[in-house]
Amino acid sequence: MNLPDFLLREATGEIRLAGSRIGLYHVVHYYNEGYSAEMLVGEFPDVPLALIHKVVAFYLENKSEVDAYVSECRAELERQKALNPRRLSLTSLRERLASIQLADQE
Repeated sequence: MNLPDFLLREATGEIRLAGSRIGLYHVVHYYNEGYSAEMLVGEFPDVPLALIHKVVAFYLENKSEVDAYVSECRAELERQKALNPRRLSLTSLRERLASIQLADQE
């Protein structure tokens, strides 16, 4: 996939928006969840609306290639989750944090 100047491929293979740490994967994920460009700016306030529009246009013009990239990202995330089956749930982490904060107050 040929990337325009507003998208950069990291050495790890991840594609990010130029000048930010936001990945193409994340923008496409939210866009496919029904987020508008304006809503995406709400999720990523440091990214200008004009750049979000460019990224969405790039996605729509290269949908099959970008969807394949997104599928690869999801597969990698699932692989990483499988490697760590004993990870703590969000609820468990919140309970731990609350108990630490409570202990600090005493």
